[in-house]
Amino acid sequence: MLSNIGIPGLILILILALIIFGPKKLPEIGKAFGQTLREFKKSTRELTSDVMDEFEEDKKKAAK
Repeated sequence: MLSNIGIPGLILILILALIIFGPKKLPEIGKAFGQTLREFKKSTRELTSDVMDEFEEDKKKAAK
């Protein structure tokens, strides 16, 4: 979905964001978005590792 935006689309989105939120608020929004994305990635990694751990335990039990 995002691969179809292109450079002109990103520039348009940036200009609209500047008009709507203003130049002072935009860095705060970007920082909050980055923190949210970081937390989401961390949660995804933890969930994936938990599932893989359970899979390995089940695999060991099946081998016995």
